[in-house]
Amino acid sequence: MTKKPAVLERPLHWVGSAKKDLLEFPALVIDRLGYGLGVVQAGGMPPAAKAWKGEGPGVFELVEDWRGDTWRVVFVVRFEKAIYVLHCFQKKSPSGMRTAQQDVGLIHERLKTARADYEVRYG
Repeated sequence: MTKKPAVLERPLHWVGSAKKDLLEFPALVIDRLGYGLGVVQAGGMPPAAKAWKGEGPGVFELVEDWRGDTWRVVFVVRFEKAIYVLHCFQKKSPSGMRTAQQDVGLIHERLKTARADYEVRYG
């Protein structure tokens, strides 16, 4: 019997308050989004993941609807050696389907932070 090679998970790095923010979500939402991030770390992509528009390729979001609220996790897979979680938030946009500009701006700034951190950690 041959042994299957071990799946190497890419490390998960949290930018800013992303991890603290995720841990404030309802427990069931944390479990579901955490499972999705685990799939990403193992090299897969959850069916619920969709491209985040505006930051180019490799930026995605996971969306979880629960009890009438929508919870989101925005993450980056474009770096070869690590996954970066940029922002975790409850969607509260007064403009219907659009994400609040404050959240969009925060994601943009945190992507810059993630890129700089990746350069330092992994060269």
